[in-house]
Amino acid sequence: MGIFARKSNGTTTTIAPVDPALAALTGTYTIDPAHSSIGFTVRHAMVTNVRGSFAEHEGTLTLDGTDPAASAAVIDVKIASVDTGIADRDNHLRGGDFFDAEQFPLMTFRSTEAQQLGGDKYRIVGDLTIKDVTKPLAIDLEFNGSATDPYGNQRVGFEGSADILRSDWGLTWNAALETGGVVVSDKVKLTFDISAIKSA
Repeated sequence: MGIFARKSNGTTTTIAPVDPALAALTGTYTIDPAHSSIGFTVRHAMVTNVRGSFAEHEGTLTLDGTDPAASAAVIDVKIASVDTGIADRDNHLRGGDFFDAEQFPLMTFRSTEAQQLGGDKYRIVGDLTIKDVTKPLAIDLEFNGSATDPYGNQRVGFEGSADILRSDWGLTWNAALETGGVVVSDKVKLTFDISAIKSA
Protein backbone atom coordinates (compact mmCIF):
# COMPACT_ATOMS: atom_id res chain seq x y z
CA MET A 1 0.00 0.00 0.00
CA GLY A 2 1.44 3.36 -0.95
CA ILE A 3 1.54 6.32 1.40
CA PHE A 4 3.37 8.89 -0.68
CA ALA A 5 3.00 9.88 -4.33
CA ARG A 6 5.52 8.54 -6.82
CA LYS A 7 7.66 11.28 -8.36
CA SER A 8 8.61 11.05 -12.02
CA ASN A 9 12.05 12.09 -13.30
CA GLY A 10 10.58 15.39 -14.44
CA THR A 11 8.60 17.97 -12.55
CA THR A 12 5.21 16.29 -12.78
CA THR A 13 3.72 13.89 -10.28
CA THR A 14 2.00 10.68 -11.36
CA ILE A 15 -1.29 10.39 -9.47
CA ALA A 16 -2.68 6.88 -9.12
CA PRO A 17 -6.35 6.25 -8.34
CA VAL A 18 -7.00 6.70 -4.64
CA ASP A 19 -6.98 3.42 -2.72
CA PRO A 20 -9.89 3.47 -0.19
CA ALA A 21 -7.70 1.72 2.38
CA LEU A 22 -5.01 4.34 1.86
CA ALA A 23 -7.53 7.19 2.08
CA ALA A 24 -8.71 5.76 5.42
CA LEU A 25 -5.24 6.38 6.87
CA THR A 26 -5.53 10.13 6.31
CA GLY A 27 -4.97 12.03 9.54
CA THR A 28 -2.49 13.18 12.13
CA TYR A 29 -0.50 10.57 14.04
CA THR A 30 1.47 11.09 17.24
CA ILE A 31 4.70 9.12 17.58
CA ASP A 32 4.49 6.64 20.46
CA PRO A 33 7.91 6.83 22.18
CA ALA A 34 7.22 3.68 24.20
CA HIS A 35 7.09 1.64 20.98
CA SER A 36 9.50 3.63 18.80
CA SER A 37 13.25 4.05 18.69
CA ILE A 38 15.63 6.58 17.17
CA GLY A 39 19.20 5.37 17.19
CA PHE A 40 22.63 5.54 15.62
CA THR A 41 25.64 3.38 14.81
CA VAL A 42 29.20 4.70 14.55
CA ARG A 43 32.54 3.00 13.97
CA HIS A 44 34.91 3.05 16.98
CA ALA A 45 38.69 2.71 16.78
CA MET A 46 38.32 1.49 13.18
CA VAL A 47 37.47 -2.03 14.38
CA THR A 48 33.97 -2.17 15.89
CA ASN A 49 30.61 -0.44 16.00
CA VAL A 50 29.09 1.47 18.90
CA ARG A 51 25.30 1.71 18.96
CA GLY A 52 23.19 4.18 20.84
CA SER A 53 19.72 5.65 20.97
CA PHE A 54 17.80 8.67 22.21
CA ALA A 55 15.28 7.65 24.85
CA GLU A 56 13.22 10.85 24.70
CA HIS A 57 11.66 12.01 21.46
CA GLU A 58 8.34 13.20 20.15
CA GLY A 59 6.77 14.05 16.84
CA THR A 60 3.86 13.84 14.47
CA LEU A 61 3.16 12.29 11.10
CA THR A 62 0.56 13.91 8.87
CA LEU A 63 -0.65 11.40 6.29
CA ASP A 64 -2.87 12.43 3.39
CA GLY A 65 -4.25 9.38 1.63
CA THR A 66 -5.97 11.40 -1.11
CA ASP A 67 -2.92 13.60 -1.82
CA PRO A 68 0.01 11.55 -0.52
CA ALA A 69 2.67 14.08 -1.53
CA ALA A 70 1.18 16.43 1.08
CA SER A 71 2.18 14.04 3.88
CA ALA A 72 4.75 15.33 6.36
CA ALA A 73 6.82 14.43 9.42
CA VAL A 74 8.03 16.46 12.40
CA ILE A 75 10.41 14.96 14.98
CA ASP A 76 12.09 16.47 18.05
CA VAL A 77 14.79 14.50 19.88
CA LYS A 78 16.07 15.38 23.36
CA ILE A 79 19.86 15.22 23.11
CA ALA A 80 20.38 14.72 26.86
CA SER A 81 18.56 11.37 26.57
CA VAL A 82 21.40 9.82 24.54
CA ASP A 83 22.19 6.31 25.76
CA THR A 84 25.03 4.06 24.59
CA GLY A 85 25.09 1.94 27.73
CA ILE A 86 28.25 3.60 29.11
CA ALA A 87 27.68 6.58 31.41
CA ASP A 88 31.08 8.22 30.82
CA ARG A 89 30.65 8.01 27.05
CA ASP A 90 27.11 9.38 27.24
CA ASN A 91 28.32 12.35 29.32
CA HIS A 92 31.06 13.00 26.74
CA LEU A 93 28.47 12.99 23.96
CA ARG A 94 26.29 15.45 25.89
CA GLY A 95 29.24 17.81 26.44
CA GLY A 96 30.90 20.49 24.35
CA ASP A 97 33.10 18.08 22.37
CA PHE A 98 29.99 16.71 20.71
CA PHE A 99 26.33 17.78 21.07
CA ASP A 100 26.63 20.46 23.78
CA ALA A 101 23.20 19.43 25.05
CA GLU A 102 22.97 22.23 27.60
CA GLN A 103 23.13 24.92 24.89
CA PHE A 104 21.43 22.90 22.13
CA PRO A 105 18.94 20.58 23.84
CA LEU A 106 17.10 19.38 20.74
CA MET A 107 17.86 17.66 17.45
CA THR A 108 15.00 18.31 15.03
CA PHE A 109 13.77 17.04 11.66
CA ARG A 110 11.19 18.82 9.51
CA SER A 111 10.19 17.11 6.26
CA THR A 112 9.90 19.04 3.02
CA GLU A 113 9.15 16.31 0.48
CA ALA A 114 7.96 12.70 0.24
CA GLN A 115 8.77 10.27 -2.57
CA GLN A 116 7.70 6.71 -3.34
CA LEU A 117 10.57 4.47 -4.40
CA GLY A 118 8.45 1.43 -5.21
CA GLY A 119 6.22 -0.90 -3.24
CA ASP A 120 6.21 0.10 0.41
CA LYS A 121 9.58 1.87 0.21
CA TYR A 122 9.79 5.65 0.49
CA ARG A 123 12.19 8.52 0.87
CA ILE A 124 11.42 11.44 3.16
CA VAL A 125 13.50 14.55 2.53
CA GLY A 126 13.74 17.35 5.05
CA ASP A 127 15.87 19.58 7.23
CA LEU A 128 17.90 18.06 10.06
CA THR A 129 19.11 20.49 12.73
CA ILE A 130 21.87 19.50 15.14
CA LYS A 131 23.28 22.22 17.39
CA ASP A 132 23.06 25.41 15.29
CA VAL A 133 23.49 23.71 11.90
CA THR A 134 20.61 22.82 9.57
CA LYS A 135 21.23 20.67 6.50
CA PRO A 136 19.08 18.54 4.20
CA LEU A 137 18.62 14.88 5.02
CA ALA A 138 17.01 12.06 3.04
CA ILE A 139 15.65 9.14 5.06
CA ASP A 140 14.79 5.87 3.29
CA LEU A 141 11.79 4.24 4.95
CA GLU A 142 9.65 1.15 4.67
CA PHE A 143 5.95 1.33 5.54
CA ASN A 144 5.24 -1.61 7.84
CA GLY A 145 1.47 -1.28 7.65
CA SER A 146 -1.39 -0.20 9.88
CA ALA A 147 -3.31 -1.91 12.64
CA THR A 148 -5.76 -1.32 15.47
CA ASP A 149 -4.16 -2.25 18.79
CA PRO A 150 -6.01 -3.94 21.72
CA TYR A 151 -6.83 -0.51 23.17
CA GLY A 152 -8.57 0.68 20.02
CA ASN A 153 -5.73 2.90 18.79
CA GLN A 154 -5.14 3.04 15.05
CA ARG A 155 -1.42 2.70 14.45
CA VAL A 156 0.95 3.00 11.51
CA GLY A 157 4.55 1.83 11.46
CA PHE A 158 7.68 2.82 9.57
CA GLU A 159 11.32 1.81 9.80
CA GLY A 160 14.33 3.20 7.97
CA SER A 161 17.78 4.70 8.03
CA ALA A 162 20.04 7.42 6.72
CA ASP A 163 23.82 7.83 6.55
CA ILE A 164 25.34 11.19 7.48
CA LEU A 165 28.77 12.70 8.01
CA ARG A 166 28.72 14.12 11.53
CA SER A 167 31.28 16.76 10.56
CA ASP A 168 28.62 18.33 8.29
CA TRP A 169 26.80 19.30 11.50
CA GLY A 170 29.89 20.52 13.33
CA LEU A 171 30.51 17.31 15.31
CA THR A 172 34.23 17.13 14.62
CA TRP A 173 35.86 15.89 17.85
CA ASN A 174 38.29 13.02 17.34
CA ALA A 175 41.57 11.51 18.45
CA ALA A 176 44.26 9.80 16.37
CA LEU A 177 45.21 6.17 16.84
CA GLU A 178 48.88 5.14 17.06
CA THR A 179 48.27 2.57 14.34
CA GLY A 180 46.61 5.12 12.05
CA GLY A 181 43.04 6.20 11.71
CA VAL A 182 40.85 7.83 14.33
CA VAL A 183 38.82 6.88 17.38
CA VAL A 184 35.40 7.88 15.98
CA SER A 185 34.39 7.61 12.34
CA ASP A 186 32.88 10.59 10.56
CA LYS A 187 30.14 8.45 9.03
CA VAL A 188 27.13 7.79 11.26
CA LYS A 189 24.12 5.64 10.46
CA LEU A 190 20.83 6.96 11.84
CA THR A 191 18.03 4.44 12.39
CA PHE A 192 14.31 4.96 12.85
CA ASP A 193 11.67 2.48 14.00
CA ILE A 194 8.44 4.40 14.40
CA SER A 195 5.01 3.46 15.69
CA ALA A 196 2.48 6.30 15.61
CA ILE A 197 -1.08 6.55 16.90
CA LYS A 198 -3.84 8.37 15.05
CA SER A 199 -4.85 11.44 17.03
CA ALA A 200 -7.00 13.39 14.57
